[in-house]
Amino acid sequence: MKIFTRAHQLPPRLAAAAVILNSGLDLIEADEQRAASTHGMAAGAYPFLRRMDPALFTRLLARSEVALGAALLVPFVPSLLAGAALTGFAAGLIGLYLRTPGMRHEGSVRPSQQGIGVVKDVWLLGIGLGLVVEELRDRRQH
Repeated sequence: MKIFTRAHQLPPRLAAAAVILNSGLDLIEADEQRAASTHGMAAGAYPFLRRMDPALFTRLLARSEVALGAALLVPFVPSLLAGAALTGFAAGLIGLYLRTPGMRHEGSVRPSQQGIGVVKDVWLLGIGLGLVVEELRDRRQH
């Protein structure tokens, strides 16, 4: 596994990091209402989260976003690791989009106006998968 990020991987890593880190930092200061809303949306898509306290869920989500954003920013975090973490995070967002009523036009994957804010994060999935695929491909070639 390569230790340092290659130069061409920095722009997508930095772009994803900026968005995720900003989201996490904003979420750290969430009040009860925002925590309940954030948790409610997540629990609607992922029912196993219903048992979790909304404030605890939101704190953990915020810290996870900050940690992921920092990992993407730091060039010595291997791209395979950072890409795998980003892929998992983005897959969760896409799952939220696909499972939440009203996010899509009925019978379609096309976003409704309400879903545009979430489905746009498909680019995070693309960045994560791109990092993982490149690193795995390079391993096979060596």
